[in-house]
Amino acid sequence: MKKSTEKNIVNNSKDRFSKSFIKRYSFISIILVGILLLSACGSNNITISTDLDGIKERGYIVMGLDDTFAPMGFRDGSGELVGFDVDLAREVFNRAGLEVEFQPIDWSMKETELNSGNIDLIWNGYSITEERKEKVSFTQPYLENKQITITLANSDIKVKENLKNKKVAVQNGSSTLDAIMKYPDIVSEFDSGEPVLFDTNNEAFMDLEAKRSDAVVADEVLARYYVKQRGEEKYKVLEDDFGKEEYGIGVRKSDTELLKLLNDILDEMKADGSYDEVYSKWFSEN
Repeated sequence: MKKSTEKNIVNNSKDRFSKSFIKRYSFISIILVGILLLSACGSNNITISTDLDGIKERGYIVMGLDDTFAPMGFRDGSGELVGFDVDLAREVFNRAGLEVEFQPIDWSMKETELNSGNIDLIWNGYSITEERKEKVSFTQPYLENKQITITLANSDIKVKENLKNKKVAVQNGSSTLDAIMKYPDIVSEFDSGEPVLFDTNNEAFMDLEAKRSDAVVADEVLARYYVKQRGEEKYKVLEDDFGKEEYGIGVRKSDTELLKLLNDILDEMKADGSYDEVYSKWFSEN
């Protein structure tokens, strides 16, 4: 009988210890989760600057771009970031008293990068479209563009209707892709019934040169620069296009003060001739 009583006492002690341990462990876990959540919230508040005052206090602005998009923003032979938009941005933010940090991004994720706070603006041949206006606020247009088709010089393609059963290369997430999709009757007759998508325009042109693709559709400013650099005799540019458009700078919809600052400085640069100087450097033939 005594042994049975002692056994019950031991079991009861174990039960009380287990319950006490579980309670303490649960309490500690709740505290740790709370600390992690508070840390995460605090981190977001530090990382994301969603107003002009926050950017000025930080001292620099982060500009998202595709660093393969010549002549707007790209790497030269030494790896330095150059281009029309790069030069224009440096002058704009110099006048604003800000350093500019150029951040290469996945172009198909540009609006996500902007609205998550990883960058402060999108500026790199960023075409103004109705779809994009739903996600960002655009400055006034600062450059005109259109979507053109490029083939190899000996191609039998003369107009976009000749793209039937052809492999057509396009950059993924680009306004070019949006533009050609407005011609569903033409796109449905591409080889496989859709364009061949690439992360960059450079990859699209390399595929054309390797004769795996039959044509590239791209922004005119990029395509003509690329063709000139690689040898105009190698290519043919079709006369018709997939639509005209304009470039703008994209900011978060909440950044109204930043938007006004950009528009004011662009107006100032056009009035004093400095915009024309940058333009002439990159598009002197025009």
